[in-house]
Amino acid sequence: MRIQSLERPSSNYRILILDDEEGIIKSIGVLLKRSGYYFTGVTDPLEAIRKVRAETFDLLILDYIMEPLHGDQVVETIREFNDEIYILLLTGHKDLAPPLETIKALAIQAYCEKSDKFDQLMLLIESAIKSISQMRTIKTFKDGLNKILQAVPKIYQLQPIDNILEEILAGILPLVHSKNAFILVDDYSETIEVTKDIIFKGIGVYNTNLEDFLGKLNPELIENAGFARLNKQIVKLNTGIIFPLINETTNVIGIIYIESQDFEDGIKLLEIYASQAASSLNNAILHSMVNIKNAELNKTYRELRTRYMETIEALRLVVDAKDVYTRGHSDRVAFYAIKIGEAFGLSNKELELLRIGGVFHDIGKIGTSDEILLKVGKLAEKEYQEIKKHPMKGANILSAVSMFKEVVPLIKYHHERVDGKGYPMGLIGDEIPFMAKILAVADAFDAMTSNRHYRAKLELSEAIAQLNAGAGTQFESEIIVKFVKLLENYTELRQEIAYSFDSNF
Repeated sequence: MRIQSLERPSSNYRILILDDEEGIIKSIGVLLKRSGYYFTGVTDPLEAIRKVRAETFDLLILDYIMEPLHGDQVVETIREFNDEIYILLLTGHKDLAPPLETIKALAIQAYCEKSDKFDQLMLLIESAIKSISQMRTIKTFKDGLNKILQAVPKIYQLQPIDNILEEILAGILPLVHSKNAFILVDDYSETIEVTKDIIFKGIGVYNTNLEDFLGKLNPELIENAGFARLNKQIVKLNTGIIFPLINETTNVIGIIYIESQDFEDGIKLLEIYASQAASSLNNAILHSMVNIKNAELNKTYRELRTRYMETIEALRLVVDAKDVYTRGHSDRVAFYAIKIGEAFGLSNKELELLRIGGVFHDIGKIGTSDEILLKVGKLAEKEYQEIKKHPMKGANILSAVSMFKEVVPLIKYHHERVDGKGYPMGLIGDEIPFMAKILAVADAFDAMTSNRHYRAKLELSEAIAQLNAGAGTQFESEIIVKFVKLLENYTELRQEIAYSFDSNF
């Protein structure tokens, strides 16, 4: 006879209680209910055997003296087809308990005498659950390692990169019971003479074209992908996990993102597999991109670079659009930064970095609430601390793909001060990249000469006075000297800005 059953979503363990006394089942059931375990109670030994054969149970709690079969006979029958279920044997008659040899032979893991107090029984049940959990973890690792051993030879075969990526994804998804994942590879070994192209492969919902794929990259995912690459760390999200692909020379060549909420037990396996994946990809690339058409890869690179730039630009415009008073700020900062760079005789490549750094220097504000960005009064300390996060967030966003790695320091350090009182790192003097110092001056000047919701813009003379006052403390002195000299032609600069906005920005 089946007595009762209960299922709580919080419990991952299923318990079967077998006792010919309904009162015992009900008493044990009350204890299990409190702990949220799924349990089923039956009074017939034959029914219990049928249920274990037909269903999955983790723990069997059974009485020893029963009809038509004693507990040891029930266990003996079950062990013929199931050697994994954990068994806890109860008896109300100590003198009639089975001998130790029988308990060992039948792999009965625990034994308990019946009592009016259930403290010892509950301790044994909790111990059983811990053992079952450990065995699950061991089984997960064993199965996972077997899957890795089966998958690794495939990903090391010299075949088209697209095939290797597909094999990697197909091998990794079963480890965390996932269906959706993608790989981005875009930073190869410096020693090989191949065009550095971005390679992308998605599976599940990410098995799509580049444009649709980039549409799925929300700011949080982009920022965390960049953080994983920049810090060579695994990043866990509510929706999944990001692994940096680190090759034998400890360079991050890309990332793997797996969409899953069930990766705790398999995370070590994923680390092992991600390491093998990075090695196999590097191996394939070292063999001169076997079977890859360079023309197709170049096209893919150009498309992805364009689409990614468009994605970041769209995010940047969202930031600008939040506040009418700062609209166009990023473009003007880029303009002033380039002018300062030209005054120092920087190369075209360095000027381009200044342009990109200026355009995207505030991209990290994408996650900052409007209440903080648009606040009229003075920011509270907590609000100010939130604002101070935007350089690091911006650096993470642009670190998601390697094409921006040279501009990342400009974004990250454009609020540092030469006296060490800036943020986010508190760098001092020459620790701050020179082009980040240029960006800091351009950013501060445009902020001073723009209307804000909490103050009117400063006159040119007032702004220059503040720049000079900050020379040697907030700003690099030689940059202030060059920039103030440029501002002697401020009217012409403003006209050039207006023309540039119409033609390029």
